[in-house]
Amino acid sequence: MAYAGSAVLEGDAAAFAAAIRSLVNNPRFSDVTFVVGRERQEVFAHRCILACRCQTFQGMLCQPQPGAQEPWPPQTPLVLSHVQPEVFLAVIEFLYTNSVTLNSLIALEVFTSAVEYGLVDLRKLCVEFLTGALSVELVCEALQAAVTYGQMDLQQHCLVFVEDHTREVVQTRGFHELSGVALGVVLQSDRLAIDEPDLIRAVREWAHVSSAVLERPVAEVAAGPVRELRLPLLSPRELAALESHNQRDPLIPVECITEAWKCHALRKGRGAPSRLYQCRRGTQPREHHSYLQ
Repeated sequence: MAYAGSAVLEGDAAAFAAAIRSLVNNPRFSDVTFVVGRERQEVFAHRCILACRCQTFQGMLCQPQPGAQEPWPPQTPLVLSHVQPEVFLAVIEFLYTNSVTLNSLIALEVFTSAVEYGLVDLRKLCVEFLTGALSVELVCEALQAAVTYGQMDLQQHCLVFVEDHTREVVQTRGFHELSGVALGVVLQSDRLAIDEPDLIRAVREWAHVSSAVLERPVAEVAAGPVRELRLPLLSPRELAALESHNQRDPLIPVECITEAWKCHALRKGRGAPSRLYQCRRGTQPREHHSYLQ
């Protein structure tokens, strides 16, 4: 209860923060131990801090262990084999200090943990770090995480980077490992800095990699993304070459190629969805583009 004339006076915040930070992974006075990762590294923590800072940990610590009625006893470690020790320690650091030490090797996994544990502020810090650390090699992995977890802010940052470095990005392992949904997000962009024949070749390479990994036919794994390829932008000669290649190595549904031929036959931007005859930023001009607009 506050009394008349009372005031809140604050001491040295830095000293308080340093004292709390000293408790991070400190076995002294710890009342819960985690066994983390394949390395089975012990991480020490304090139930009251975890519980008051994170609803997920509160539920984890309050629920009884299998076959028991009481909450998880202090002497019994909690095993977290699915997360790297460095990543879990970054989460613990945030819970104790409201700050986090990140690097490009762990930032995406810390981001994933932040989403899974419902730590909104940690997620925002990870997005801030990743936005500044995006590279040709990292961006597709970050985009995949953003799409998987529905994180539109990170997804948008990644997409802008891909748009600015398209030719380099489509040659990376990360691009070849994108899910069909994530690739579809990329292919919907008008601002990709690449010409359509080159993009089609990149998607064909992606489809062959995905086919081998998923053990499914190329045309099946590519069924969704290839419908975002803008075939009407191809010249008649390019379209004929694609049709011939597609007979040897099926990738694109026949009806998609037929719709592109209709655009040429009608000499107007009709016969295919309107988005498919919109030039991208990297589209090289062709004579027939004048009647697609």
